[in-house]
Amino acid sequence: MKIGILGTGHIGKTLVRKLSAAGHDVKAANSRGPDTIEADVLAFGGRAVSAAEAVADVDVVIISIPLNRLPGIAPLLANVPAEAVVIDTSNYYPQRDGRIDAIEAGQVESLWVAELLGRPIVKAWNAIGSDSFAKKGKPAGSPDRIAIPVAADREADRKIGMALVEDTGFDAFDAGTLAESWRQQPGAPCYCTDLTREEMPAAIAAADRARLPKRRDLSIAVIRERVGDATTNPDAEYAVRLTRALYM
Repeated sequence: MKIGILGTGHIGKTLVRKLSAAGHDVKAANSRGPDTIEADVLAFGGRAVSAAEAVADVDVVIISIPLNRLPGIAPLLANVPAEAVVIDTSNYYPQRDGRIDAIEAGQVESLWVAELLGRPIVKAWNAIGSDSFAKKGKPAGSPDRIAIPVAADREADRKIGMALVEDTGFDAFDAGTLAESWRQQPGAPCYCTDLTREEMPAAIAAADRARLPKRRDLSIAVIRERVGDATTNPDAEYAVRLTRALYM
């Protein structure tokens, strides 16, 4: 498939590597320009381009930037054909993103994003830590392969999102519609807890929407205490132990 990726941060750079290694035609862009994308990100065939070029003539656009920067890229998507699949990997962290009143009032993060962008989206790769995503992929059928939930309103879009998750080395779990995607938001039992496909249904069902913000904010406080800030990602094993202790 022809894929454009906006963002080459913790998750975005791994998406470029894994999807290009899987044989997809991948273009990557960031806010600083193509010359700033490191060679190792492009080692498997990805191409560094401008943001406008990244969303031109593609089957799939993957947005992998902080949620508070989404308003700035919304105009880029205005000319992307309706049949193209748009996948969002972001999560809402008010400590980083600033307060978003609609989300604070209860709007599901993914529905807020779809409304902002003015088109259907797929929610994927948001519920796995960046270190786990980079290091823990396994071939299909491997024991203890980690699962990643995928939500979308259009079934065809969800199927494409799930197929691409499989291509990155993880089992795709059908998490239903965007209205239910709060179950994979920060603070939920399936969020960054590295569960298998067999473990995922119970975690999805156990999510308690009212408790998500408190759990999310507690994890940020613990990470800040341990590593000194809220933006540095802890190593995979510590992060998984922490989220399992707080979220499950």
